[in-house]
This record gives sequence, structure tokens and C-alpha cells, in this order.
Amino acid sequence: MMNIDTLLLQAEHQVRDVFARIEAVEEKNTQRMLDAFASHRISLREMAGSTGYGYGDIGRETLEKLAADLLGGEDAIVSPHLLSGTHALSVCLFGLLLPGDRLLSACGKPYDTLDQVIGMKNEPGSLAEMGIGYDEVQPTPDGGIDVEAVLGAITPQTRVIWVQRSRGYAWRNPLMPRDMQPLFEAVHAVRPDIYLAVDNCYGTFVTADEPTHYGADVIVGSLIKNAGGGLAPTGGYMVGTRRAIERIEHRLTAPGIGREIGSYEPGYRAFYQGLFMAPHTVAQALKTPVLAASAFSLLGLTTTPLPDAPRADIVQAIRMETPERLAAFCRAIQAASPVDSYLTPEAWDMPGYDDPVIMAAGAFVAGASIELSVDGPMRPPYVAYLQGALTYAHGKLALRHALNTMAAQGLLDINP
Repeated sequence: MMNIDTLLLQAEHQVRDVFARIEAVEEKNTQRMLDAFASHRISLREMAGSTGYGYGDIGRETLEKLAADLLGGEDAIVSPHLLSGTHALSVCLFGLLLPGDRLLSACGKPYDTLDQVIGMKNEPGSLAEMGIGYDEVQPTPDGGIDVEAVLGAITPQTRVIWVQRSRGYAWRNPLMPRDMQPLFEAVHAVRPDIYLAVDNCYGTFVTADEPTHYGADVIVGSLIKNAGGGLAPTGGYMVGTRRAIERIEHRLTAPGIGREIGSYEPGYRAFYQGLFMAPHTVAQALKTPVLAASAFSLLGLTTTPLPDAPRADIVQAIRMETPERLAAFCRAIQAASPVDSYLTPEAWDMPGYDDPVIMAAGAFVAGASIELSVDGPMRPPYVAYLQGALTYAHGKLALRHALNTMAAQGLLDINP
């Protein structure tokens, strides 16, 4: 029977070409960073903080111009006051939709935390309570967008079509930015008034292109995921057309005020530095899930994406098949974390989720899934969603620890 060190050597050898592709994308995106930082003449003055209303905050204003340039948009909102990915997505939707409008999801059911934003059960403060309807179209069997079905589901009231780049808690492949182009072109041809919005969480800088390069009206993400490079302490972003961003900004603050205000006394150095580091950090965060896919595939478990598949996000889904395996994997990853390693994850009813969720996240920034983390809902087939790692070395060591722990508990057929 193979031991764990031999397994990891074989798994790493199997994905060496995948690692080379990841490093090529990192180099392209780093060159984009250098060009954009030089073009916007970034200096230390942009990194200073502001107080009060934040009128004329050059750090905030320049950061938004820089993000728009880097992510292929005409304009951007980048704010430390967007408190999570779900918050940023919610602000986007409430900014674009009006009572009587309808939201159409082109990828089936969105990520679990959007259920209450949409108002699946008529939650207070939801889109549903505001009189905004919701429709969805299921993806194709291979996880792609069924363009004809989406076009057929559009009604006169449809105002936003929603595309989720990452898999969420669904068992499907994530979408590459170019995969969205046929939908964007078809919708713009028949209904140019519709906003095409993309949940870009977990996908930013994974490829050398973004959905905005193919016609998305707005992409939305979190700064404690990819775009913050592991350094941003909080925040979110929206990048897109000026028409979309100027609508959303009035929901960020208040009508008539928009982005004229917004201070942040600690300063913006972590946001600029994190953005610059993002291509490298994302590359590191991609290698750990790729290695995990390779190792668990060799052990006979089902994974998506497959080890050599193109990557559109930093998430690796692994079917653990039993609650014991899922719990043991999460607990071992927690134990191999630099922060809170002494804690033992337990499944609990997290706000916004339909099922109890077990989560391991020993991160320097609380909830930062660009750092090594794993979570999964306690429902069959007990899928572990692994993402992140600030360094590949840490991710590999944590994976070794998890495999050893699971083998010692008799949950994997391999020698420690």
C-alpha cells in the first residue's frame, strides 16, 4: 500500500504542467499590475487615510480607478465598507433592481447566502419584500450556460441576469470568463437595457481575463478573497460599466451622495499592496487545490475540477461521501493552520445557509478564503470545498497532515 509521502510526490508530478500554466497567468497578471500602477502614478500619498466624510479622498478615488483599469471596467467601487462578498453582491442587486423588476439567474440556484437576499422565503428586507421577482435557468449537464433557455426565460420585467462564476455549493465546474461571452452577446443584442452581473468571488485573477472583457456590465467580489491578495483586512469591489456603477453607488451610501463620501482612517496601503500581490497570492492559492485534486483522485475519490482541468476559481470540490470524512478533513486543516490551530471545528447553523456547515479557517483575516480554508454543508455526498493558502508550502504541509489524520482514523486506505 502506498504511503502518504509517495502519494504526494506522485500527485505533484502529475500536475507539474498545470503548475506551469498557473505561473504563466501569474506573470501576465503581474505585468498588468506593473503597467497599471505606473499609469496611475501610484505613490505613498494615495495610501494615507482620511476621516469624517472623506471628501476628496485621493486614496479611495485612485484605488477605484486602478481597479477599473485592471479588471476591464469603465468605473469601479472599491470600499472597505463592503463587509463581505454577500454584502457586495446584495448592494449590487439592490442598486440595479427596482420594484416590479425581475432577477434571472443563468446558472441555477445561486450561492446559499443569496437565498435570503433574494427572499426565497420572503425574508424581511429581501428583494422579494421589495416586489422584485426571481427566475432561474438550470445549467447544461456539463455546467455551462444554456443560452437559448436563458433567452427564453427573459420577460419584459427582467432587469438583471445573474451569472455565478464559481460553483458555490453546487457540483459543477466553474465558468471561465470566455464561457460567458455567448450569453452576453445574445442578451445585449435583444435587450441592451438588461444588466449582466457576475458574482466574481473566488475567480478574480485566476485567469488573465475577466468577465468584463467579454461584455459583463458589472463584476462583484470580496477583498478578503482573491483581489485583496491576503493583505486587505476587509472590503469588496464592483467593476463595470459607468451606467451600472453609477446606479449601484447610491445604494452604497445614499441617493445624491454616492461615492462623494467614504473615509477610512487606517489608510489604504494594505489595499494597494494586496491588489499588487494578488496575482502571486492567487497562484499560490490555486496550487494547493490542484494538488489536493490530484492526491484525492489517486485515492479514488471524486473531485471537480479534475487535476488537469482549466481553473476558473480557487475552489476544489472533493466528495468525501461520509460525514466522518468531511469532519476529519476540516478538523485536520484547522489543526494545520497558523491561527486558531487548537480549535476543533463543529458543524453549526451558520446564518444564510440551509444546512449545518462545518468550516475550518485558521486565517490572519477572519473569514478570508484566500487563506487556506475548507468548508462544506453536512448533507450527502458530504463535499469538502477547499480553497486558498497564502503559500503553496503551507497548503502542501496542511494536506499532508490531513491525509495522515484521516489515514490514522481508518478513513482512507493509505499508510500514514
